[in-house]
Amino acid sequence: MEGLWFVIGAIALLAGLGAGAAIGVAWQRQVFKRQLGDLEALKRRLLEEAEQQARSIVLAAKDEALALRQSVEKELDERREQLRREEERLQRRREQLDNRQEQLDRREQALNKRQSQMDKRTHDLEKMEEEKRLELQRVAEMTVEEARQVLLEQVAEETRDLQARMIREEEQRAREEAEARARKVIVTALQRIAGEQVGELTTTTIEIPSDELKGRIIGRNGRNIRVFEQKAGVDVIVDDTPETITISSFDPIRREVAARAMHKLVADGRIHPTRIEKLLEKSQQEVEEVIKEQGERAIYEAECPGLHPEIVKLLGRLYFRTSYGQNQLAHAIEVAKIASVLAAELNANVEVARMGGLLHDLGKAVDFEIEGTHATIGADIARKYGVPEAVVNCIEGHHHEVEQQSLEAIIVEVADAISGARPGARRESLEYYIKRVRTLEEIAKTFKGVEEAYAIQAGREVRIIVKPEDVDDLAAIRLSRDIARNIEDTMEYPGQIKVTVIRETRAVEYAK
Repeated sequence: MEGLWFVIGAIALLAGLGAGAAIGVAWQRQVFKRQLGDLEALKRRLLEEAEQQARSIVLAAKDEALALRQSVEKELDERREQLRREEERLQRRREQLDNRQEQLDRREQALNKRQSQMDKRTHDLEKMEEEKRLELQRVAEMTVEEARQVLLEQVAEETRDLQARMIREEEQRAREEAEARARKVIVTALQRIAGEQVGELTTTTIEIPSDELKGRIIGRNGRNIRVFEQKAGVDVIVDDTPETITISSFDPIRREVAARAMHKLVADGRIHPTRIEKLLEKSQQEVEEVIKEQGERAIYEAECPGLHPEIVKLLGRLYFRTSYGQNQLAHAIEVAKIASVLAAELNANVEVARMGGLLHDLGKAVDFEIEGTHATIGADIARKYGVPEAVVNCIEGHHHEVEQQSLEAIIVEVADAISGARPGARRESLEYYIKRVRTLEEIAKTFKGVEEAYAIQAGREVRIIVKPEDVDDLAAIRLSRDIARNIEDTMEYPGQIKVTVIRETRAVEYAK
């Protein structure tokens, strides 16, 4: 019984499971159908969107193609219009060329016709000239060459006097132009050059704070001042002048070294032999530096590079040398510049003239130490250090101690005279000035026939009045030359002195 019920239960269980399965299958089928419907709807929607996009793309492509076609057609129309205009322009150009060619052809024909007429006329003229020439030869009984020679002789004879007169006029005009040109050259050189000047000194004054220092400078039993004078090679003058001592020496370098050392001693206050020697050595080094700097500056300003260092040093020494109140280094630079300007105006060698002007007073740097004139000393030094011989001749000949061998040497002499004689370049003491003027008048009065002599123009000219019964015109010329030569031999002076001899004869009668 239990087995039966078990079988029945199993059968029922199986029947229930089959019904559930059928129900699940049916539900799944319904779900599938719903999903399939959704897919169909999605498909239709996608197809519709694709169709719409395709239609819009086609429409856009059509619009773009239409616009491109219109643009191409417009460009083709413009190109056709441009070609049409170009063709019309070429056609007009062709017509113009044809017209010009026709004009040229007509002109060529006219020229050919005129040329033929000219040829015929020329032939006729040549024939007529030949006939006339033959007739002239027959009448004159001379050939053409003989007639030409006679004509030339007549013309030469007629113009000889005219040529002589013209030559004299041209010579006079050339002299006047040369004089005017020379004055212009010198004035131009003077206008372009300006030199500095300082007072000529053989002493240097040192100011001290108080007179108490004078005793310390002298030292016990004169020890300090004696050491200073021996080491410096100068004279130290300590007198009653308040708060002042004086250093005297004809050597400007020694005087400058001593002055610098004395300034240092006065400022320091420690004055004894050891200190004096030390400060003198230091001052000597300072002056050497100044000499070197001034020499290099002079070469730079005068534009004369490449000189030997020893010559540069000697030039620098001229910075402490003066002549009649004119600084020698400034004078040398000025002469170099004036000489270069004159040489340029006269087509001479500018470099030789410039260097000769700069070095012309080189010997004055050492004329305290070497016997001889400064021109000879300077020439020897320049020759020793390889200066060109043309420049050496400028140095040696600027005071006519040797013969001047070139135009540049004469230019240097002239530039030296211009620099020394121009107004304001040099000055001298009143005592020396009076002495020089008096000497000029005394020299002139020593000659026979001189009645009076007057030095004028600050001693630049001496005018001499002679007795007309003792001195004739020729003797007056000889007298001026003799007096000038005597002045050159016996006096020292800057620049030049003009000697004027005046001879006057007066005849006086009274009508009664």
